[in-house]
Amino acid sequence: MRRAALRRCRAAPFTATRRLLSQSRERSHSVASLFDSMDYTTAPEAADMAHAWLDSHDRRFGFFIDNEWVKPEGRETAPSAMPSTGELLAETVQATAEDVDCAVAAARRAQPAWAGLSPHARSRHLYSLARHLQKHNRLLSVVESLDNGKTIRETRDADVPLAVRHFYSHAGWAQLFDKELAGYEPLGVVGQIIPWNFPLLMLAWKIAPALAMGNTVVLKPAPWTRLSAWLFAEICVEAGLPPGVVNIVSGDDEMASYFAGHEDLDKLAFTGSTAVGKALRRQIAGTGRKITLELGGKSPVVVFDSADLDSAVEGLVNGVWFNQGQVCCAGSRLLVQENIQTEFIDKVKRRMTTLRVGDSLDKCVVRGRFSRGKNSETSTALHTGRCGSRTWAPSLTQHISKGSLTTSSRAEPKGRACFRPKRLAHLAGSTHQPLSRMYKGKK
Repeated sequence: MRRAALRRCRAAPFTATRRLLSQSRERSHSVASLFDSMDYTTAPEAADMAHAWLDSHDRRFGFFIDNEWVKPEGRETAPSAMPSTGELLAETVQATAEDVDCAVAAARRAQPAWAGLSPHARSRHLYSLARHLQKHNRLLSVVESLDNGKTIRETRDADVPLAVRHFYSHAGWAQLFDKELAGYEPLGVVGQIIPWNFPLLMLAWKIAPALAMGNTVVLKPAPWTRLSAWLFAEICVEAGLPPGVVNIVSGDDEMASYFAGHEDLDKLAFTGSTAVGKALRRQIAGTGRKITLELGGKSPVVVFDSADLDSAVEGLVNGVWFNQGQVCCAGSRLLVQENIQTEFIDKVKRRMTTLRVGDSLDKCVVRGRFSRGKNSETSTALHTGRCGSRTWAPSLTQHISKGSLTTSSRAEPKGRACFRPKRLAHLAGSTHQPLSRMYKGKK
């Protein structure tokens, strides 16, 4: 009896496997066909925690000044909405010059005491911020994905972990201040303006080094992507950061000029477009105040016939379509040697057909939605051909099968601000889009 029972136990897994294969054949989906299509089901990340956090603030945010939420009366509001659907996530009060003055004054009051802390004490505050960011990793990832439109894979695996690492790194630099930066002194109060493509990560790049060196900050997030900044403000209180060290106000793009002209700001740190950066530099010139600018740029991908073409294709794809192409250093210009142009472009087209585009909270998607505002409007013009360019883009109902393009059941993504990866043959001017421009030449 024991041997019979043992035989039944050993046979059970094989019986279950045969049953599953039989059911698969009945549905006309063999294992081979699955490898041909490589279709995925959806794997959405739950957004309940993010919506609960928004509800806890009644989906309305004011300013973060002196570790308190300030909601002055009579101010205009601006919406924060999901790029994919336009669904309203929250409303934010728009700052006036008076509100910025209030935030700068709070930072000025807090700066002497913050700079007077020992390097070890400042380091402990930064370590606390890093640990609390780690604690809220999932909430930050989902909020960033909802508000910005980038994929949960990017926010969960890149943006939030890198932001945490920046605070850990600068906590170490704060502790080494006396030893490694002897003779240096804090500047004072720093005004900081960040863009929409990496809202939380840019915030970390700006705030962490400023705090480590004994400065206090007044930060203005981008008009369309503010929610992660408000969540960070809440984390500052939870982590025990002293009042006035970090202050956050929201406003439109014109607020940058007021920051640049503010006489009680000792420095302005700006990340954004080249045109705005030049204007701010002219405005600050001659005042004695400091400024750092991180402006737009373009990076070419150059491919010669001696290259490993398959590896070059992966480099091109990662370089231009990471973060929906919304990266100032995206490799959006392709310079390819003439004698390999046809072969290489065919490989690029085949690779583009495998890029999954869709809901930003879907963990199987590699390209999400565009951020809101002018960037989305420009992308619409480019992808619909209104700019006069010659383009090619794969149909999202295509996939690779045995060396050729064949049809698949994969559906087009629904919603707004979602475009197929596109290659442009000729286009004048500059873009900040997920597009690869192609040029050919001789070696």
